[in-house]
Amino acid sequence: MIKKKLADSPLVYYINKCESNKWVLFIHAAFVDHNMFKKQIEYFKDKYNILAVDIIGHGDSIDTGRGDSIDKMSPWINEILKNENIEKIHLVGISLGSVIAQDFANRYPAKVQSLACFGGYNINDFDSSMMKENNASQMGMMFKAFVSIKLFAKENKKISAYTKAAQEEFYDMNLKFPKRSFMYMSTLNSMVNVYKTKKRTYPLMIGCGEKDIPAEIKAVEMWAQQEPECEVKIFKNAGHCVNMDVPDEFNSVIELFWSGNDE
Repeated sequence: MIKKKLADSPLVYYINKCESNKWVLFIHAAFVDHNMFKKQIEYFKDKYNILAVDIIGHGDSIDTGRGDSIDKMSPWINEILKNENIEKIHLVGISLGSVIAQDFANRYPAKVQSLACFGGYNINDFDSSMMKENNASQMGMMFKAFVSIKLFAKENKKISAYTKAAQEEFYDMNLKFPKRSFMYMSTLNSMVNVYKTKKRTYPLMIGCGEKDIPAEIKAVEMWAQQEPECEVKIFKNAGHCVNMDVPDEFNSVIELFWSGNDE
């Protein structure tokens, strides 16, 4: 993967080109970085052109300026597509990455080949009571992080992955998350319940792991009811970060989804 930085932004992204004319963008979960997709990148590197970003405050996207925040991710990603001459792209978001992927799709639907969101929720119709519960949970996790990133990462890995191998990978990446980066996520709610879902011009897949927390499974079920035309996948023996828990199955599922929507 070639590492690049978007001008006039903190955003660092990674790119791998092959002979394909199809593109995919991977957007990672909170507190880790693009390396959570290393098994996907390895599997697809000769089949699809790949983009992966480090979300602001994560990985190498930490050279921030005044006013930089997570709600600018979609315009920054759009600039990357312009710079790389990419007309359309398959979007894959995990957890926080699914929020950003949806926000991009809301703003730039003509550039979306397909949208796949795992461990997420419908940001266009998110129940206010669930939002309050989600915010309370985030505040609790933030408190642990301010006490000790190591303690935070130790607790976070248990709710972010199911298999021991995936938990340890998540833990190692989480340790590198700077405490100050929480402030860049303060505008996250500004992307929620802003747009009304229109008839999508691209296919949608949603899902999570069967071992994810009950609130996430409920969020996926509610989303499926709101958009019955979407594809739903619940991965067995997987938690929140399904691509890390069951990478082989995840790769097969997403490849089949893309192959049916590449025209």
